[in-house]
This record gives sequence, structure tokens and C-alpha cells, in this order.
Amino acid sequence: MRTHRRTFMLHSIGAAALAISGRNVWAAPPQLQESDPAAQALGYKTDAAHVDRAKYPHFSDNQRCTNCQFFQGKPTDASALCALFGAKQVSGTGWCNAYQARA
Repeated sequence: MRTHRRTFMLHSIGAAALAISGRNVWAAPPQLQESDPAAQALGYKTDAAHVDRAKYPHFSDNQRCTNCQFFQGKPTDASALCALFGAKQVSGTGWCNAYQARA
């Protein structure tokens, strides 16, 4: 019985510490916005259909974040982290100028 009480107290203290700190460790990372300076530097679009083909002539219709080597999710994920944008998620249907096809 003493072990269960000790475990409960340790878990309660940990939960209270998280609540007091205001951090939500279970929250999903924020979505990358097209207005973000890093996104603008790489021409990121949340929907590849809106890529400026005159500005990025090497863009091809089959290029999407989901099939880029920097996309850290599964090809079926709607969004996931991108190795280029740190702790922000990119749209699976998005595109940026650093696109590299998955091997």
C-alpha cells in the first residue's frame, strides 16, 4: 500500500509542477505560417498549388512536403515537423524551394 501512495504522490507532484510552470508538454508543435521569416526565405506555401511558377521554374506538380526528404512524418500525414523549420509543422500539401525528393 505504501508503494502505491508514494507513486501517486510523485505523479501528483510532477503534474502540479507542470501546471504551475504553464507548459503543456502534450501540445502539438505550431504550424509554420507563410508569413514566418524562415518560410518566406524558402518560398514556403501551405498549398503547393499556389507556388509562383515564374519565381520557382523548377517546381513540379508532384512535389509536396509529404514526399520531401525533410518531412519528418509519414507520406499520409496531413502535417508534420520539417527538418528545415525546427519545431514547427509544415502542411503535407505544402512546398518550399528547398524541396528534395525522398530516396
